[in-house]
Amino acid sequence: METSIAPAVQTFVAGSAESRRYTATQGPPPLDPQLRERLLAEARAPWRGLRRGLWFALFASAAVGLATMAMRGASGYTVPSSDWLIQVIALVVCGGLLWFDRQRGAVDS
Repeated sequence: METSIAPAVQTFVAGSAESRRYTATQGPPPLDPQLRERLLAEARAPWRGLRRGLWFALFASAAVGLATMAMRGASGYTVPSSDWLIQVIALVVCGGLLWFDRQRGAVDS
């Protein structure tokens, strides 16, 4: 029984060839250039996807609110001008956040 466990223990202790591929003096192998660029872009603008999703949701909410007010106004109800102003400002601010958080310099192919 001990003879069947010994090779497994030796392999575990010695480690695989992949884990011994480089030493501390050589350093880690270089990263894939595409992965490196993606990581650098994430470091420059963290959480961009999550932020843009939030800006889009807020923009859509403001647009729905403005459309609701427009329909209520068109049906004859009185909608205070302060409410119109609040919805228009919310739409402009959320649209501006969405616009300014875009990737600049990206060329669409």
